[in-house]
Amino acid sequence: MRNRVPGEKLLFWVGSSKDDLLAFPDAVIDEMGTALSVAQFGGKHPKAKPWKGQGAGVFEIVEDHRGDTYRSVYTVRFQNAVYVLHAFQKKSPSGIQTPKRDIDLIGRRLREARLDYETRYGKA
Repeated sequence: MRNRVPGEKLLFWVGSSKDDLLAFPDAVIDEMGTALSVAQFGGKHPKAKPWKGQGAGVFEIVEDHRGDTYRSVYTVRFQNAVYVLHAFQKKSPSGIQTPKRDIDLIGRRLREARLDYETRYGKA
């Protein structure tokens, strides 16, 4: 295991988020991987924007590729960790709106991330 750089946060994946992201096209994986690396070192990638509905510290990365839209949602709310909450291809039957099932899943996984963080590091 390599030594961590000062200020670097560990990256954790909640649920199927890692497998889901790795199923994306290579160009999308590369861009999202870069954005997550920036978050690990305390920065904010230009394509990362606040995720509405979960409050501060939750971001989404949106990447368009060959007419399809891919998203990953992560949180930087915790001092020592970044948690990837969800990665999905956007297929909304209602235009630009994110499906309720994805919104609900992100909320559940954010609660799972908090519990995991508290188990690892104590109360946030």
